[in-house]
Amino acid sequence: MPSVARLTSTGVTAAAVLFGAAACSGLDQASAASITRDDLISEMAGQLSTSTGLTYTAKYQLSGGETARITQVQKPTRTAYAYPGGRLILTSTAAIRCRGSENAPTCTETTPSPANEARQTGALVTPDAVLAMLNTAALDATVVAKQHDTTVAGRHATCLDLSKSDGSPTGRYTVCVTSEGALGSFTGVLNGNQADVALTAYSDKPDESAFVLPPATHLTDNRQ
Repeated sequence: MPSVARLTSTGVTAAAVLFGAAACSGLDQASAASITRDDLISEMAGQLSTSTGLTYTAKYQLSGGETARITQVQKPTRTAYAYPGGRLILTSTAAIRCRGSENAPTCTETTPSPANEARQTGALVTPDAVLAMLNTAALDATVVAKQHDTTVAGRHATCLDLSKSDGSPTGRYTVCVTSEGALGSFTGVLNGNQADVALTAYSDKPDESAFVLPPATHLTDNRQ
């Protein structure tokens, strides 16, 4: 009888060890999945955030075949966005937003607020706007991220397909970032509208003319 008791105790102990190992394995797998998801989004956000330190001109194709351009230089830092129906120039001292004719636009100069201004550029989805979406996704545990690589405008790019774990179409989009840190492409819904942006050309030699307003520009200075 004592031997039976010992065998029973041993069996219980073995089962406990196996159960504990299985439970730990399950926890490890769940943690690994969580870490992988968080790392994927955080790494892409970090990669895209480096674009603020780049000097470049990037040309994009938008939905319907229209085109747009982002030009950025350093020392001093300036960024110009040109898109269908307008343009936006951001400097350390002003934000100039233009509408209308390309040769004779109507422009308004205001006190700069790049964090907000750079996200409002019509059909052009900006790096700032995508970065804000990635940061939001990183905090949302219901977001699923899947990674793949591609080539955009002849450059290697890392892409993330982001979606909700419940299959909801809301919050579903794909973003690609080049090895340099530039926005390679974006496909999804932004501010309630479908947006498709794809890089078609990239140069580390910016076009300074992007920061020059045409002579016929009607400029109103509303800086405070």
